[in-house]
Amino acid sequence: MLGRWEEQTSSPVEKQAQAELWATSEASIAKYLESRGLAERSQLSDARERLWLPLARITQTCWKDPSHPLILGILGGQGTGKTTLAGILQILLQAQGLRTVTLSIDDFYNTFCDRKLLFEQDPRFCWRGPPGTHDVGLAVETLQQLKAGADKVELPRFDKSAFDGAGDRTDPEICGPIDVAILEGWFVGTQPIERSALQTPREFLETPEDRTFAQVCNDNLRAYQSIWQLLDRLIILNPEDFRLSKQWRQEAEQKMIAQGKTGMCDREISEFVEYFWRSLHPELFITPLTKPGSAADLVVEIIRDRKLGQIYQP
Repeated sequence: MLGRWEEQTSSPVEKQAQAELWATSEASIAKYLESRGLAERSQLSDARERLWLPLARITQTCWKDPSHPLILGILGGQGTGKTTLAGILQILLQAQGLRTVTLSIDDFYNTFCDRKLLFEQDPRFCWRGPPGTHDVGLAVETLQQLKAGADKVELPRFDKSAFDGAGDRTDPEICGPIDVAILEGWFVGTQPIERSALQTPREFLETPEDRTFAQVCNDNLRAYQSIWQLLDRLIILNPEDFRLSKQWRQEAEQKMIAQGKTGMCDREISEFVEYFWRSLHPELFITPLTKPGSAADLVVEIIRDRKLGQIYQP
């Protein structure tokens, strides 16, 4: 992803190619959005023109050799649309003839039994999600097999409803050789920081206990670098204010409850979201990836109403 984003994606020839790609993919994407409870609202139309189609075209260009699949990472906090983007990219890349699979960092969670043991050893790991709750070796092995073009790869899958919502692994999905794999998750690509940076109190890290937990998660993050090293591209979905994730999660839960499904109350959502902020504080671990010289290839700003803000290459 070299050069300026607008220059790469807005020429008349490129726009025509994007229009043709949309014509072949529109029905499948509409069905996918409907399955996720989304409609073709104005902000989605903007995302289609400024992000989905240009990114799919550039990713196709970046993929050059069938014997060397491309691994694309997407980082995004709760409510930023990372899972939706991954699913739409899969459809658009497949429409261009690329065999594409999607994975979430959630698919690599440790088993229920292993996480139960971890909680018994350290009750601070009361929820799945922070660094230390995943099988890093399994993630590395899976991505290495995909990059090697293996004829048969077992893609781990995770059932979040198992054990009354605690979740556990379910049957893997079998895939053959692929051209592109998309790995999405809330801290994909983040780097460990100096432990001294976690000693100063800040919002959501006010107490010594909070900061000690953050240091443990920071130390655990070092093991994940062996996963990130296998990424060929990294995209950051960055809210203009990381606190918006709580509002977006509340809106999602309220929508679920209105549909007759189970959902968390506002207090439970606050505890849940702030737990993640304490484990890897967004200002310390995600904001640096949006700055010049970072490992990110593309940063997509998400503004308050979930529309796209700036899209740029740091």
